[in-house]
Amino acid sequence: MAEREEVGAADGTWAADQALTDLYAGYWHSLVRLSWLLVRDQQLAEETVQDAFVAMHSRWSRLRNQDLALAYLRRCVVNSSRSVLRHRGVEDRYLSAEINALTAHGTTEAPSAEARALERATGQRLLAALGRLPRRQREVLTLRYYADLSEAQIADALSISTGSVKAHAHRGLTALRSDVEATR
Repeated sequence: MAEREEVGAADGTWAADQALTDLYAGYWHSLVRLSWLLVRDQQLAEETVQDAFVAMHSRWSRLRNQDLALAYLRRCVVNSSRSVLRHRGVEDRYLSAEINALTAHGTTEAPSAEARALERATGQRLLAALGRLPRRQREVLTLRYYADLSEAQIADALSISTGSVKAHAHRGLTALRSDVEATR
């Protein structure tokens, strides 16, 4: 192990390898889920996140502030997901996909079949309404309510101001409310 540290220490690859291993272990699943919420395809989401890690590794020495590596990864994942949507038309084909995580219960009791059906229908209506939002509003709401990011983190991930994050979130929530109420 000491030999590997000495070999990598000269060019910084050991530090990059270790840091990326730690980031991978801690954030792989949440980054894949974030991408999946945007592209609605598990394989594409995994590929997008894998590509983000590869890009991070190749640019590690040029990263000005390595404490912001997670924010950089999120930005890569969001941008790559956008690219997938543009080039493959995934958005149109997968808007009605199911999201089991949005209908998950916080209780230990199993819900009744009626409750599950109602929740599934509600989740599908919400997902469809979310899909009808403009891209930026959809991204802000996904990062805010799924990834549980702060306004500053969302602004950093999307390269916009915090004021824009607030505006997109407000407009998106207003549009979601009216859309969901209209479909009741």
